[in-house]
This record gives sequence, C-alpha cells and structure tokens, in this order.
Amino acid sequence: MLVCMNGILADTTDDRTAVSAPGRTRLAAYNVENMFDRPKAMSSRNWAVGAPVLAAQARVTELFQREVYDAATKAEILEQLEVLGLVRSDSSEYAVLQRIRGRLLVRHRDGTTSVVADGRADWVGWVELTTEPVTELAGTHTAMVVRDVGADVLGVVEAESRSVLGMFSATLLPEVGWTAYDEVHLFDGNDQRGIDVGLLTRGGHRVTALRTHVYDTDADGVVFSRDCAEYHLTTPGGHELVVLVNHFKSKGYSTPGDPLGARRRRRQAARVAQVVTSLEATGHDNVAVVGDLNDSPDSAALAPLLRDTDLRDISEHPDFEWGTRRGTFGGGDEEDKIDYVLLSPALFARATGGGVFRKGVYRSPRTREPWEVYDTLVDEVDQASDHAAIYADVDLP
Repeated sequence: MLVCMNGILADTTDDRTAVSAPGRTRLAAYNVENMFDRPKAMSSRNWAVGAPVLAAQARVTELFQREVYDAATKAEILEQLEVLGLVRSDSSEYAVLQRIRGRLLVRHRDGTTSVVADGRADWVGWVELTTEPVTELAGTHTAMVVRDVGADVLGVVEAESRSVLGMFSATLLPEVGWTAYDEVHLFDGNDQRGIDVGLLTRGGHRVTALRTHVYDTDADGVVFSRDCAEYHLTTPGGHELVVLVNHFKSKGYSTPGDPLGARRRRRQAARVAQVVTSLEATGHDNVAVVGDLNDSPDSAALAPLLRDTDLRDISEHPDFEWGTRRGTFGGGDEEDKIDYVLLSPALFARATGGGVFRKGVYRSPRTREPWEVYDTLVDEVDQASDHAAIYADVDLP
C-alpha cells in the first residue's frame, strides 16, 4: 500500500489476495452524522437553538484564526460567544471554551467581559461543541442502512475517527447480520468537531494509495473544511478506481444569506475540479467524487465541479432509482439534493444504475408521498441520519 502524507509516498504493500470473485462494484456515499456521539446542538430536538450555536461556533473559529484582533473582530468574537453561552463562563449547555495557553478573555467584577488577546499568537484555544450519545437504536439503524446498501466501496461523511469507524464496522455490522469491512480508512481533517470523511472497502477492493488534501491552499487560505481524501483502489479484477471523498462547507450553519459558506464551497469545488483534471490528465480514467457537497446541483457554488468538468452525476443515469423524492437530505425535496456520486466519463460509461436509499431517515406518519422506513424507526431521535445514502452500480470487475 502506498500511503501519501504531505506529498511523501511510502510503500506498505502486503500479499493479501482478493476475498471475492470479480463482479459489479457498488460505490456509495453516506453521511452517517456521527456514529456514537453527536454534538448536542445538532440534535433535531434542539434545532431552533442548535442552528445558531453551530453557526456561531463556525464563525468564531474563523475569527480566532486572524493574526490581529482589531476592535471589530473583538466585538464580533464577543457576539458569537454570547450565542454560545460562553461570555460569562467557559462552559455552557452546548459548548466549551478550551484554553491551553495565554488569555482570550477577562471577565470583570461588574459583569462585563473583554477580549484581551490581540491576535492568534497571544493565546492557544478553541470552542468545542459538547456531545451526547447517539441512541442505541440510531446506531443499529445506521448499521442496517450500510448493510442494506451493500456497497463494496463506501465513502462516509461525519465519522468521529478511524477507531470509531473501525469499531462500528467490527461490532455493529455483525449485530445486524452482515460482515465487517475489510479496510477502514480515515484521515483527521480540518474540522475541530471531529466530523471527518473516510472510506470502507470490501469484496477484494483494496486501497493501494492514500493522499490527504487538508493542507491544500488557494489565495484565500486553507481550502477544505474537512478534507478531500483521495483513495486509489484496485478492484478484484485488477481495475484501478480513484475515489475522492468530500464534505463541503455547510450551508445550514453559516451566517444569514450564506455568503461566506457559498464562497467556501465554490473554492472547494474548484479545487476538487483541479484534482480531478490532474488525475485524468495523468491517465487515471476511473475517477469518482463522492460525499456531501452541501449544495444543490444548480448552485453557483458547485458550478466549477458540476458544470466545468466532465464529471457526471449518477442521478442522471436512466436507470437511477429516486423513489418517491428527488433529494437526499431531510424530507428529500428536490432542492435538498446535496449528496453526490460523480463519475468520470469512462466510469459513467460503465454505470448500470444506482439509487437513493432512505429507509434510515425518519418521516412523520403525516408525511405526504411517504418513503419506506424501517419498522423500528418510529422516533426522529432514532433515525440513522437525516441524509439518505446514494449509490452507483458500475460494471468494474
């Protein structure tokens, strides 16, 4: 196996053989919304409070990175900390202010608080979201979705860590009557909430090289909110497949109107497009971009990737199965099509179909044009995720 970190390749190839006969490759993307612990603010039960908290945490993290805290920056830091409940205390119901060195704030006896750090160099710390355990049934439903999708190559979004992803595969999948994946891969990304992207493979699909893009920069700085994790695989029949797993900047947790979020997603789309173009130019024909891109297909933010490259969305395939809805998030409306499996022309030519699997997404009994859910999914807190899984079947033995 060739492992690439910071541009350095190391060969760790072993002599394992494929564990299944050559055949169809099912490639899928699934936002699992954390497997065992989720930020409390992300709970749908607290969404009216949680959404502003998530937006404030994202914004204050950006403010913290500034080299100089001018008067306007200090004022906005205090505004965001007020939303987080951290102006008068280092901890609140939804967040914790972690301070390792130096001072960010002074809390005065008269009840006021001042930002005393004059820039990033004056202190070391961050805002961390508090978490709560995912219900046992939610974890089971997540495992059931993964089992029923049956992907040979599964790109996962919002997994806490490689160890957690491996534990999920080794313990929960057998509990629902399936076997663990052969390989579990995940790089730590740029998101301090621990919502990373990873890859699971089985059936003789082996990762031969890995590359992280967490350090990619453009004129505005670091590009990826999490990562564009690049995996090079071989199929049981010896074909090469390159999979880029992504989770773009969220639209839901940005400031009103989302100008900063949209700009960040466009930068991310442009960089992924560059990576894809470079791969194709160097002879890698079978390339896929999978994951949660957090915007709709007609958005300007995704245009560099969806309109300015030759990638094809599997949902454009004539044998793609949408079910009752044409989206992938929440209620599944068309504007909520934010999860993707994008294929290079050579790979799309081999596609035989695909679909959306939404049995793990809760719906109210009063939902019009309802989709099928698991019989045990009767409470929103127990849903596997508020994202459906999306997959492509490719004739790539």
